[in-house]
Amino acid sequence: MLTCKEQVARSSDYLDGQLSFREKLMVRHHLLFCPNCRRFIRQMRLMQATLRAMPERPSNDVDELAARLAAQRRDDSP
Repeated sequence: MLTCKEQVARSSDYLDGQLSFREKLMVRHHLLFCPNCRRFIRQMRLMQATLRAMPERPSNDVDELAARLAAQRRDDSP
């Protein structure tokens, strides 16, 4: 059985489907018995989904928005 440290080292490859059949079985076996690593994998899946949902490039309005927020903050300061 894998240790938690070995499991974490394989996590990205596991989620990306880059492990061999044998390695995938070892990871799944470990996850069956380790709630902490299951939680870690769930968090990594959530992070991947969040990153996929983000736009690839920032919009052109980012600089304008930052300047507007900075000006508003200066105006609101006592």
